[in-house]
Amino acid sequence: MSKENFLSDNELVQRFISGDQNSLEILIHRHKSRVFSYILLIVRNQELAEDIFQETFIKVIKSLKKGRYTDNGKFISWVLRISHNLIIDHFRKEKLKGTVSNDSMETDLFNSPKFADETVEDQLVYSQILSEVKDLVKELPEDQQQVIYMRHYLDLSFKEIADLTDVSINTALGRMRYALINLRKLVEKKNLVLTKF
Repeated sequence: MSKENFLSDNELVQRFISGDQNSLEILIHRHKSRVFSYILLIVRNQELAEDIFQETFIKVIKSLKKGRYTDNGKFISWVLRISHNLIIDHFRKEKLKGTVSNDSMETDLFNSPKFADETVEDQLVYSQILSEVKDLVKELPEDQQQVIYMRHYLDLSFKEIADLTDVSINTALGRMRYALINLRKLVEKKNLVLTKF
């Protein structure tokens, strides 16, 4: 492993700005999993996520070369904000065309093997619960859906969520609170039982 792998994000950024292309490759490799996961969880489409991921790093490169990154120790938050804005731009364009689809993802976010239990019956019941929760989340306003995905699937802190969505921490917390209240109301309204027993 080269000594560059031990440099901070900001040291690598400064090296890239000074002309060291390898530093950018290290940065991309260091953060690609988190950035791609974030994009995929929101757009729910593998090909689209790959396109937005590439667009994100093209924009990162252009912004760095134009000196639009300030050394604030939050490189990953800055990159996620860029990807977030590109996602919003994409959905705005799709909304104008009237062709947004949320069901074209190859894998089911809510049906992960890590949730599997011992018996086939338990697995089927749990799978049904996750499917129902997924459907319920889709009925929430977009800002509430977003905070649930970011908090529970990306494991982001409310500070990170607030930074990425350009709102205060209180607003991010409020969105989560309302999301949970609305989910409870939907469960009651639909008379759902979301337990295995």
